[in-house]
Amino acid sequence: METTTLEHRFNQKIEREEKIEPKDWMPDDYRKNNIRQISQHAHSEIVGMLPEANWITRAPSLRRKVALLAKVQDEAGHGLYLYSAAETLGAGRDEMIDDLHSGKAKYSSIFNYPTTTWADIGAIGWLVDGAAITNQVALCRTSYGPYARAMVKICKEESFHQRQGYNIMMTLMRGDEMQREMAQDALNRWWWPSLMM
Repeated sequence: METTTLEHRFNQKIEREEKIEPKDWMPDDYRKNNIRQISQHAHSEIVGMLPEANWITRAPSLRRKVALLAKVQDEAGHGLYLYSAAETLGAGRDEMIDDLHSGKAKYSSIFNYPTTTWADIGAIGWLVDGAAITNQVALCRTSYGPYARAMVKICKEESFHQRQGYNIMMTLMRGDEMQREMAQDALNRWWWPSLMM
């Protein structure tokens, strides 16, 4: 079948808001752009868990340790869902990881900020995960089926993470003066990076 006919059918499918599936014909630029976006998103999920994983052993209670461990596990799962979606487009996971390590591939720069206190974990959950939800909820309707389906699950879990961060911040604000100052400092430091995200 001629490429122009295939492109026409592809564009009609997009206009009808039907999902493009891995075995469907798609233009090379569509495939490449999806691989780039999905792999960058996957890298951000994996890199994003690192600052929080650093606090698992230092969380203030067993309950907080378990909740943070579950969140970090969720973020790793998000990365795996997304790497799998990129693989359906022909991308190799090893190549995607090599591109991340070499600096060829990017990830969200918000994960380069330090987490100096426990309050940072609350601010990340409330503000950063909140910003992620704002940016990502539209991706539940993206045209590439595997990406859209992964995003439905990811957004649901990110909503839980945002609530968890809010709970940490509210607990600190109900604490003593030192805890309130720590919470305010974290909010001050994470506010602008979250808005930029």
